[in-house]
Amino acid sequence: MSHWVLPAGAHPSAAPLLLGRALRAFADGYVAVLLPAYLAALGFGAWEVGALATATLLGSALATMAIGAWGHRFHHGQLLLAAAMLMAATGIAFAVSSSFWPLLLIAFVGTLNPSSGDVSLFLPLEHARIAEAAEGESRTALFARYSLMGSLLSAVGALAAALPGWLSANAGLSPLAALRGMFVLYGAIGMAVWVLYLRLPKPHEEERKPPAPLGPSRKTVIRLAMLFSVDSFAGGLVVNALLALWLFQRFDMSVASAGQFFFWSGLCSAASQLAAPKFARRIGLLNTMVFTHIPASICLIAAAFSSNLHAVLALLIVRSLLSQMDVPARSAFVMAVVTPAERAAAASFTLAPKSLASAAAPTIGGALFSAGLLAFPLVACGLLKISYDLAIWRAFRKHEAPLS
Repeated sequence: MSHWVLPAGAHPSAAPLLLGRALRAFADGYVAVLLPAYLAALGFGAWEVGALATATLLGSALATMAIGAWGHRFHHGQLLLAAAMLMAATGIAFAVSSSFWPLLLIAFVGTLNPSSGDVSLFLPLEHARIAEAAEGESRTALFARYSLMGSLLSAVGALAAALPGWLSANAGLSPLAALRGMFVLYGAIGMAVWVLYLRLPKPHEEERKPPAPLGPSRKTVIRLAMLFSVDSFAGGLVVNALLALWLFQRFDMSVASAGQFFFWSGLCSAASQLAAPKFARRIGLLNTMVFTHIPASICLIAAAFSSNLHAVLALLIVRSLLSQMDVPARSAFVMAVVTPAERAAAASFTLAPKSLASAAAPTIGGALFSAGLLAFPLVACGLLKISYDLAIWRAFRKHEAPLS
């Protein structure tokens, strides 16, 4: 099975990681859509929905930081198995709970993900294992495959959010029971991921150095974390929900039309990640990150000032084709500029600040939209991202990581 999952040159041990990422992305895809509906069915209002969403993001960020600080004391495989069991427990606990405070606690300590990207504690652990499973160009290709599978299965998962409605109409279940069933399914997927991770090599089967806390690469990782946080904050100003709101208010676009646009936009973003290894092979990881990102930001700024809907959608599609190409290149770059033993810690300390920064920005973007400044979040997002691209290129242009 691994021959079609993995790129050439990747170790077969990476196959469970990619399949586990796909399963988790599917679950995250429908949970992000159904979480507000489930809480509303329990009788909670907008404040409670927001509080639980914030708790999930904050808890994930803190767990990711904990992996970076203390995860070196345990083997990656053991931590991944524990994370999969936590995912299973999260789904079951959320399905059987109805009171706000227990749900808030579960959201904080569990693995639920209300956003479109992966912000869980799985990420740094999987990144470190993937970096060990390939070298050179194969590593970038493996990260691209990892990101692609996550994007595609997340989109499929979003479509699965319609399943509770179908069950209510055709299987005689109440709407609340159907929604609870989807969280039971989330727990079952966590168990399936646990079974997959049992196939990972055991510690005694590996001859690699054990993971370690940040040491020689600490300064490099801190600089990267600060720069990545700027990029994530900028992206948070125009998350998909806010971009949809902008299309509704600016062009009176229907919900159905917006849904179709985001479906195709998501497919473009996923497909573009396959091109990242080819760009990285030709121009390097850092240049791939920067010189595909800047045109995407220019497209976003241009869309903010365009009054023609077709032109706006074309610009946003071009942005989708370019803006995510840096994701696998960035992951491979981080893994390449630190020592192998520091990879799990480096992934944690670069991902956690990103999660915190992206969680803060949507509130600001929404406030700007409410104030009638419809173009400002798009322009601010584009300018901040361009500033980030120029800053990281200037800081690391003489430190271009080799594809090894």
